[in-house]
Amino acid sequence: MDVTESRYIPRPPEVVAKYAMDWRHDHEWTQGIKRAELSSPAPGGGFGVGAEVTRTAHFLGKKIDYVLRVVAHEPPTSLEMRSVAGPFPMNVTYRFDPAFADGTSASIRIRGDTGRYYNRLFGPLMTRFVRARIRKDLKDLARHVG
Repeated sequence: MDVTESRYIPRPPEVVAKYAMDWRHDHEWTQGIKRAELSSPAPGGGFGVGAEVTRTAHFLGKKIDYVLRVVAHEPPTSLEMRSVAGPFPMNVTYRFDPAFADGTSASIRIRGDTGRYYNRLFGPLMTRFVRARIRKDLKDLARHVG
């Protein structure tokens, strides 16, 4: 699965990225996230490359805990995280690029491997489901920073 969605947000990239890259806000704008905590700080302390965030989510009616490790952190442009614990391997990439006069093109890309059997049976349905959730995430992000 490889799904990307984008949305224009009429706020500067610095404002949008500061809010979106702060794991303490994950539950406010990311679908299904009930709780997020910094479970392991970056080697230099705080949030950055090497930090790990544990998210508790509800997905398809089940409670799921998963851990994302920051593999790239370039504020205010991008944040990439890779799962190191959870139901299936995935990468999540957030991008915040200048758009129009003082706005942001915000995008989220999710790449994941749910396994051959699952992909064959439910791949197209899962892709549509993830796409819809990302669209809602971006809409909620715009509402929170707007």
